[in-house]
Amino acid sequence: MKYLKSLIFLIFLSQQIIAQTGTVRGFVYDKSNGEPIIFTNVYLKGTNYGVATDVNGFYNISRVKEGKYFLTVSYVGYELLSIPITIIKDEILTKKLHLVKSSIKLDEFTVTAEKQEKQKAIYASIVKITPKQIDRIPSMGSEPDLAQYLQVVPGVIFTGDQGGQLYIRGGSPIQNKVLLDGMIVYNPFHSIGLFSVFDSDIIRNADIYTGGFGAEYGGRISSIMNVTTRDGNKSRLAGKISTNPFGSKLLLEGPLKKSKNGGSHSSFLLSAKTSYLEQTSKILYKYANSDGLPFNYNDLYGKISMNSKNGSKVSFFGYNFSDQVNNYQLISDLNWTESGAGTNIILIPSSSSVLIKANFAYSRYYIELNSEDQTPRNSLINGYNFGLSFIYYFGEDKLDYGIETLGYKTNFEYTNSIDRKIYQEENTTELAGYVSYKHSFGKLLIEPSFRLQYYASLSEASPEPRLGMKYKITDDLRLKFAGGFYSQNLIASNSDRDVVNLFSGFLSGSGNIQKEFDGKSIKSKLQKSQHLILGIEYDINNRLNVNIEGYFKNNSQLTNLNRNKIFDDNATNYDKPDCLKKDFIVETGDAYGVDFLLKYDYKRLFLWVVYSLGYVDRYAEVIENTNEITIQKYSPHFDRRHNINFVSSYTFGKNLNWVFSTRWNIGSGFPFTQTAGFYELLPFTDINTDYTSANGNMGILYSDINKGNLPYYHRLDISMKRKFELSDNSTLEASFSVTNVYNRNNIFYFDRVKQKRIDQLPFLPSFGLSLKF
Repeated sequence: MKYLKSLIFLIFLSQQIIAQTGTVRGFVYDKSNGEPIIFTNVYLKGTNYGVATDVNGFYNISRVKEGKYFLTVSYVGYELLSIPITIIKDEILTKKLHLVKSSIKLDEFTVTAEKQEKQKAIYASIVKITPKQIDRIPSMGSEPDLAQYLQVVPGVIFTGDQGGQLYIRGGSPIQNKVLLDGMIVYNPFHSIGLFSVFDSDIIRNADIYTGGFGAEYGGRISSIMNVTTRDGNKSRLAGKISTNPFGSKLLLEGPLKKSKNGGSHSSFLLSAKTSYLEQTSKILYKYANSDGLPFNYNDLYGKISMNSKNGSKVSFFGYNFSDQVNNYQLISDLNWTESGAGTNIILIPSSSSVLIKANFAYSRYYIELNSEDQTPRNSLINGYNFGLSFIYYFGEDKLDYGIETLGYKTNFEYTNSIDRKIYQEENTTELAGYVSYKHSFGKLLIEPSFRLQYYASLSEASPEPRLGMKYKITDDLRLKFAGGFYSQNLIASNSDRDVVNLFSGFLSGSGNIQKEFDGKSIKSKLQKSQHLILGIEYDINNRLNVNIEGYFKNNSQLTNLNRNKIFDDNATNYDKPDCLKKDFIVETGDAYGVDFLLKYDYKRLFLWVVYSLGYVDRYAEVIENTNEITIQKYSPHFDRRHNINFVSSYTFGKNLNWVFSTRWNIGSGFPFTQTAGFYELLPFTDINTDYTSANGNMGILYSDINKGNLPYYHRLDISMKRKFELSDNSTLEASFSVTNVYNRNNIFYFDRVKQKRIDQLPFLPSFGLSLKF
């Protein structure tokens, strides 16, 4: 009884202490253009109260004892801001802070601020990317691009600059979810792998989760790419014009309604990109391909943002992306278009400490391919997604919960090499709810979360617990952990066994899969994976830090398009193995490895060194000559054992207006299936076919899948930039870049029929100009 009384007294005392505290919250903006300043420290001077702003520039310092303080913000390139405030118990104080740019660079403080944020966030298997970082990568022409930066992220494998795809820690593109302002983007990369659909000048931040992500994300089993765009300039009309041999870009932004005395305001932003490489390559790069490089694309993005007096905001945005490849290699004609529109809402209730976020969007993606040796194939996916989340701050603790729903339609048509047609038209709905809570126990930071995902079309629910932790051994040395359960419904329209995957279509998960795998009953129709990540981060000093992460992904169930289907799935073929008659086959697999990152960032010099050691294993059922089903282990074509990236950027000149950047990549050869021989494939179109006189096609005998290895890949890219300050608001930038400096012949694939080797892009110099105003 005595202990119960003591517990009740302690609870009462803690409640009284909390009741005597208050909250200060708000946003931090750049005064010159009204853009939120992200990931900067906001603190109460002389105390331990402090937080970092989020991707919207929002901060919330809660559980502050009542009294008078100085609210302080400091960030590189801006004047120190410190204003007096008074905290009153049980009240919420909202303060919008505007920073003024300074000519003094606080390099030392910036690194310290980043270090403090690492101690308060788990950051396991996540890379945060800003436009400043993207600009440090050697760029094609005058335009840096997110696609080029992603290639140097630890754990990311890039399969080629002509139709290449990104594979993240053993996950294929269909297993990677891409979000643009909360809207699902189904194909973020153009057919020439040097460019993404995103304009790097409108990106505010991109979070790349290579595994172990929390419960706020779902519907994919490998990774998440969350791209957030910035708002338009709220002070003046501004923009950018750029041109180079690959394409041109126009960016316009400005205020629709200017703020008066800190009141409401609105702005717009419009970006347009186009490529004319097909025309310029016939003149400048004819040596790369006699008919030129027929890669064409057009990207449009627009956004309107409206802010209220207290910082609440609603944004409306839309995009239209398109890509076209004409008569190139094995491709006769490839076209895809992607469009969408949506809205984002950030709501800050005046009388509550909650932060409410909502988003709704509709997007559509259609791709069509005609090739020399196959019938046309096409794929369509369109639908909506909606999300609503509530975030509460309790000092350094955070509670986040919400709901999501999405619905989409898939339509796919494909005929395989033996004239078996695979067709699907499906309507799918997914519902999800999640909750996560971040709490600090002294040196231990823990964030358990839980997601419940329901797939209506399959009538199946997936409970998914997840956990993230960080332990601070010292201020400079920290251990981190992340893990969880993941599921997804979408299936790729291409097989992971394909080498060249220009056709990127989507199918909804189907019940038409095997009933058994490896003699065990299949109980789920979903693709499933379990992640385990363990890492260490060490700050050698304020300029140099090391991050090492080991990972294991147990892909306990994967679904692939069945390229070996030879029988119709009907009553007549009831005795035939499922792996020869089902539209989809089930596989399992593992992805595991270690990623090493060394980063140096101080004043004029930036260094980024990455080494990745990775293994990807797959297990599939095959029919042996004895007609027995056995399990075959194979490596998918993107299983690169070793991958090294070295990036450097050096700023120099009297006015620091010159920048020289390099990137060198070396990777071990990809697996490939060797050719065992050739034979005449006779077309038995009917029972009367005379095999003695019929003319057949060339048939290929394949060796065991992916038992061979291509040569090592390596490439050096460089760029030089020079800025000319024309006025306070106008800057001209000239750039010269070279891709594949020493003209390495990196193999892309081998055409078995024509006995012809197809290489990646050769030595490609380019020159570009851009004007910011």
